[in-house]
Amino acid sequence: MQLSPLVHFYNGHSAPQLGFGVWQIPNEQTADAVQAALETGYRLIDTAAIYENEQGVGAGLAASGLARQDYFVTTKVWNDSHGSEATRVAFFNSLERLNLDYVDMYLIHWPVPKNNLFVETWETLRQLRDEGLIKHIGVCNFNANHLDTLIKETGEKPVVNQIELHPGFQQHAMREYNASHQIQTQAWSPMGLGTLWDNPTLTEIAQKHQRNVGQIMLRWQLELGNMVISKSVSPERIRSNFDVLNFRLDAQDMAAIAALDQEQGRLGPDPELFRLPKTL
Repeated sequence: MQLSPLVHFYNGHSAPQLGFGVWQIPNEQTADAVQAALETGYRLIDTAAIYENEQGVGAGLAASGLARQDYFVTTKVWNDSHGSEATRVAFFNSLERLNLDYVDMYLIHWPVPKNNLFVETWETLRQLRDEGLIKHIGVCNFNANHLDTLIKETGEKPVVNQIELHPGFQQHAMREYNASHQIQTQAWSPMGLGTLWDNPTLTEIAQKHQRNVGQIMLRWQLELGNMVISKSVSPERIRSNFDVLNFRLDAQDMAAIAALDQEQGRLGPDPELFRLPKTL
């Protein structure tokens, strides 16, 4: 079985570049989806407290028969659980739902800057890491100013910044910031929430490589060196999304996709403004 290539964090450790996410998958369907992903070759599973399917992830992992060291689990602390005590409670609740002894990566889901608690939350993640309960700590949806504050206040940068990133919103400045600080960029919504499936440029590139548009968008992320999270409940689509390791995009393809970037291409919330909704 072919597995994902690895990316290397600044701390010397590594993680699968291509991951499987479970956003919007109902808990009762999650175990089967996770099992299908693991059987396909995925070894990084990405969930979050707000997804309300950590139990399903845990069940799928347990049913896989894989040794614990053979898969990488990410979960996230939600916006209403920032702050020292709340973050600890949220973490242990996630750990219990996942039925794990530790998580490989724990992320702050959003900075929620107006609440001014993300530094305190980060310090709590560092403590949990030092207690052996988390292997790696990172963030999602942090802008450069949030990261500047985090690093200045604590002296430690995240290994990962997971951000919205797709051909319609390519985040050049944020990717450059991450790279200059040795922070690994990880893409969520790599297919633009379905808005790019009929794009003529992507369709032409897909036909050229005898692939589908989704595979082109995922391959593009890998070519950029990004970690990337894809999702599906369909075993066929799960396999299709993983089948991006054995072809390459050429310079012409990459230039054509680069031209699809839009300054106002963000489809998800603005990290500077996003606060406390109960769902995504």
